[in-house]
Amino acid sequence: MSRPEVVVHRDGGLLAAAAAARLVTRIVDAQTARGYASVVLTGGRTGTAVLEQLNRNAARDAVDWGRVDLYWGDERFLPSGDPERNETQARAALLDHVPLDPARVHVMAPSDGAYGDSPEAAAEAYAEVLARHARPEDHGDVPTFDVCLLGVGEEGHCASIFPDSPAVYEKERTVVAVRNCPKPPPTRVSLTLPAIRHAQEVWLMTTGEAKAPAVAMALNGAGEMQIPAAGARGRRRTLWLLDSAAASKVPDLFQPPLA
Repeated sequence: MSRPEVVVHRDGGLLAAAAAARLVTRIVDAQTARGYASVVLTGGRTGTAVLEQLNRNAARDAVDWGRVDLYWGDERFLPSGDPERNETQARAALLDHVPLDPARVHVMAPSDGAYGDSPEAAAEAYAEVLARHARPEDHGDVPTFDVCLLGVGEEGHCASIFPDSPAVYEKERTVVAVRNCPKPPPTRVSLTLPAIRHAQEVWLMTTGEAKAPAVAMALNGAGEMQIPAAGARGRRRTLWLLDSAAASKVPDLFQPPLA
């Protein structure tokens, strides 16, 4: 696994714009190399802002959107179309505005979908989706994602993997149901850390002073049981994209904010 790299931007708006531009380049590079790209999306304020910025970016149309496979790192287990679902927010921010191939948009089931009100069944079904799209060279039941986007919570969670929760101890399954989350909504479906670590690159994006303690702990050697984001590593690259406030408690790693 790769060692963390840190990029600090002055504020969240600049972070989102820079991450969007970086993502276009990464997708285009992957498509040039092998014909398609795969990206794991995240929800939350920063994740949605990145997609909004990407939609506004003139370079958006450099991507062949029909050859992009999209997955989600986690999902709120709510009815289809619920405004709190990560899928709903991603569609409004970007996905409804680009010519995607619907067969390559791999959403996690809603609570009113084919698996009813069972997040466990939804998790098993998504694990099967991952396994079906894995290739022999992926060496497992998860595709080798080009980029996995993640947010980081105030207590250090990523995807819906919270500190000292059953999900953070999971070593075998690639997708799990998460119940009794400490922040609403309480029921979710999430990739596990082993699945996240199948990504070539993992980008952890977060902003604000409230996130600074968790960021500092993750970047200074905390274990994944205490700070799950510390266990989110890419095979080739692990990139922390922070604003100045979120980076404020890691002086040894702090870089001057980019313009």
